[in-house]
Amino acid sequence: MPLFSRISLKPISIGLLRLRSPQTCPKMSTNVPNFEYLAVTNPKEYVVHVELNRPDKLNALNASFFEEIQHCFESLSDNENCRTIVLSGAGRVFTAGLDLKGLTETLIPEVSQIEDVARKAKIFMKYIKLYQQSVSSLDLCTKPVIVAVHNACIGAGVDYITAADIRYCTKDAYFQVKEVDIGMAADIGTLQRLPKVIGSDSLARELCYTCRKLPASEALSSGLVSNVYENKEEMLQSAVQLAEEIAKKSPVAVQTTKASLRYSRDHSVQQGLDHIAILNQGYLQSEDLVNATVGQLTKNPDIVFSKL
Repeated sequence: MPLFSRISLKPISIGLLRLRSPQTCPKMSTNVPNFEYLAVTNPKEYVVHVELNRPDKLNALNASFFEEIQHCFESLSDNENCRTIVLSGAGRVFTAGLDLKGLTETLIPEVSQIEDVARKAKIFMKYIKLYQQSVSSLDLCTKPVIVAVHNACIGAGVDYITAADIRYCTKDAYFQVKEVDIGMAADIGTLQRLPKVIGSDSLARELCYTCRKLPASEALSSGLVSNVYENKEEMLQSAVQLAEEIAKKSPVAVQTTKASLRYSRDHSVQQGLDHIAILNQGYLQSEDLVNATVGQLTKNPDIVFSKL
């Protein structure tokens, strides 16, 4: 039986579909925990805005900050009231990167008490893995993440934005892979993701070796960001608008698309095709396919999809 044989415009009345209206739209209730360094709000239905909120320290990232980001995105990944996420920074900059002062107050004293190299290495590994998992929580989140960068995005900030789905920035923004300048190789995602995001291995190596600032104009031309805005307010408005547009679409379709894009990035074309075939053999049986298709055929944009 053909896949669409059960779809017939005449017998399927609009009453079969749930339409978007003030009476039918469910109220948001994300139940996201309160955080010390993150401000979480719901600007639109199914849209969650996560804001780095340590402006007095230029949103510098300490161990607790990393833990909170991971906890937040893992929670939102499983939250049926969240379909898209906007990530931005409070205050003057997006983030100044790793909190070096905090690092010297926590990691260095812990390591300095130990003489054996192997045991010191184990402590370093613990922190590296913690930070890696935090950054990867954006990539592994089932919901699309739109990051909005203003002014400085340094060091660990680049790790985070390259793990997001979509990147916007203001015209005063700049991006800087800073690790070589402090005597280390970036180890929580930039070296692995940046070349794939911008599609230029040469430029990625240049940025990582020299630690030079990448201005907004070059970030746009290289593909690191998809739009540049005059100011933060305009950027956030556009980011939330985009998030709302995505949130109105089938969550089954959007989340499956992200899963396939992520898998295909790290596998061959054939492996990617096999992966999406396995996913869609089940997801094509979802009510979302029928409802979205009828919405397209009837030119009705106000279809409401069930929570997922």
